Amino acid sequence: MHTRPLALTLDLDDTLWPIWPVIERAEQALHEWLCRHHPETGQRWPIAAMRELRARVLAERPDLAHDPSALRRCALEIVFAEHGGESAVEAAYAVFFEARNRVDLYPDVPEALDRLSRAWPLAALTNGNADITRIGLHTHFVFSLSARDHGAAKPSPCIFHAACTRLGVMPEQVLHVGDDPDTDVCGALAAGLATAWINRDGKPWPYPDTPPTLECRSLAELADRLLPSVPALRTHA
Repeated sequence: MHTRPLALTLDLDDTLWPIWPVIERAEQALHEWLCRHHPETGQRWPIAAMRELRARVLAERPDLAHDPSALRRCALEIVFAEHGGESAVEAAYAVFFEARNRVDLYPDVPEALDRLSRAWPLAALTNGNADITRIGLHTHFVFSLSARDHGAAKPSPCIFHAACTRLGVMPEQVLHVGDDPDTDVCGALAAGLATAWINRDGKPWPYPDTPPTLECRSLAELADRLLPSVPALRTHA
């Protein structure tokens, strides 16, 4: 970057941790809970059937596309309505949500987040429903803004602008960091932010006419490039 940003916004899923192992474990935890507490429902709704149901709910309720929690609750309402267990919806969702927030950070993330958060105010900006307080990352961020809370998802410019407003800076003074070329990079660029594409798999950039401001293979590489003179804090036994 030619100028130093005044703040950073960071995507969460697949930027700070891989999301699919998390979702698979959470869906498995929910299924096991159903089989223990509502065996008929668990038998009727294995994981694959629950995924199909959620996709059907999304097709019927595109207004909930920005709210993954509402989508899952709607699916659970359908499941339990069939078997007379409507009161179990919140209990079932709580099982899923607790497991959904047990994440395995990419190895480079803890030190890189520490370095970045010592240099800039960081805001989490996510289309998902991860809870940075439950995960234990809240001390690195001044706030977390989700598509559910805002009412619109990335790549809509309004969610980026809302984050900039809360940070008290102009969009051109913010660097958005994320893994997704469309929702993160193109969305942030269209909103006037600089962008850092975290490309852990070394994929080719799909839009040659609109490249990211920076491309890095990890959050640690981004910290090294932005803060070459600020070493990571290391503890010694």
